Amino acid sequence: MDRITLEVTESALMEDPEEAMATLNRLRALGVTLSVDDFGTGYSSLSQLRKLPVQELKIDKSFVLKLNAEPQDQLIVKSTIDMAHGLGLKVVAEGIENLETWKLLQSWGCNIGQGFYLSRPVAVADLAQTAAAIAARQQELADITLEHSS
Repeated sequence: MDRITLEVTESALMEDPEEAMATLNRLRALGVTLSVDDFGTGYSSLSQLRKLPVQELKIDKSFVLKLNAEPQDQLIVKSTIDMAHGLGLKVVAEGIENLETWKLLQSWGCNIGQGFYLSRPVAVADLAQTAAAIAARQQELADITLEHSS
């Protein structure tokens, strides 16, 4: 079960916080990894976030898509990554469309990326071929990480 990650939107958590907390605790007890999806677009408070039994925070693509051009988005994303790490959470950034954005996120310590630059959605029939293509890019992606950790 530790390979299963369920994503829960920030707004869904706020509809009925007590019920959401009870459900998340039951799922966590089963070994499911929990992720807050679309972080930054809902109405949750930071005090609520620290109480949730989640292991991951997904930064919404609306903050990532214009990251190279919007200083305010840069501040929000970098601060969110720092805060999430301070709470012991992994960070996933959605909406990575180009190398420059991926490099910037990596330099800030973003753990995982999602977006067309890394891979487009894949049909089940094409999964093996796509996995091989991504494996062939591992060195390229690792070089980016090493470049920013030195």
